[in-house]
Amino acid sequence: MIQNVEIFIGIAHIAGVFVGFAALISIIRRDEIEVFKLSRIRGVVTIGLLVIIGAIIPIGLELYGFIGHLLWFICSLIFFFLNLIVSLLSLLNPENREQAITEIRDSKLKSVFFWLLFEFPLQAFLILIILGLFPDLEHAFYTTALFFNLLEAVFTLVQIVYSQGSPSST
Repeated sequence: MIQNVEIFIGIAHIAGVFVGFAALISIIRRDEIEVFKLSRIRGVVTIGLLVIIGAIIPIGLELYGFIGHLLWFICSLIFFFLNLIVSLLSLLNPENREQAITEIRDSKLKSVFFWLLFEFPLQAFLILIILGLFPDLEHAFYTTALFFNLLEAVFTLVQIVYSQGSPSST
């Protein structure tokens, strides 16, 4: 049995709360929602759903007999590619792509902060598992990657909340 399966269930619950908050925000003043906020709301929902899936993958795979490095390797590979695919699909949306370019141009510090403190560590922990360099830490690395993804949702939700009083960014 996966050590501390409750941690993964708890992470999934927390991510579900973020999905719910974002969904609630999206229906309030739906006609007045700005492109920036809509993009962020979609981001919170998407990140939250990724965390839920990422937290459930090891539980499901273990039921089929996967254990040890093979379990964490498959989980990390799936989670890594899901994150990559979602990021690429998001950037294919013209509104999201334009918003990302604007954010990078207007707020380099915030962009660097996001990539260095959230996205890079998340991917690094998954890559370390895939490479199999620290087999005794794979469970911890995977859990930490989930936490970093959850922190991305927090960061994105905070951007929505603190933009409420700002002038329109459409």
